[in-house]
Amino acid sequence: MSSLTKPKSEMTPEELAKREEEEFNTGPLSVLTQSVKNNTQVLINCRNNKKLLGRVKAFDRLYCNMVLENVKETWTELPGTGKGKKKAKPVNKDRFILKMFLRGNSVILVLRNPLATAAGK
Repeated sequence: MSSLTKPKSEMTPEELAKREEEEFNTGPLSVLTQSVKNNTQVLINCRNNKKLLGRVKAFDRLYCNMVLENVKETWTELPGTGKGKKKAKPVNKDRFILKMFLRGNSVILVLRNPLATAAGK
């Protein structure tokens, strides 16, 4: 029976550690692992409709909380409409955050920086 089909409850601690290492290097969390190792950017969509472009310095395995550096946060706002005003156009806003802690439960999607990937970096 291979280590991928064997139930985790039947594995030795050494087998569990090896399987976890494989999963972090090839599975979905490899995006975060590679960002930490190579200091590359990721694009994160959050539940508050904001997007974060930054570098992952660390993350935890249980909740996927992250420590991010050099983050550009972007979002869209609808300006308030007063009496007699026409419909307001959405305004794109952004800000720079040097260091931040991001709770994992606010994350919807994590992507390698699509611009860096397209440029072959």
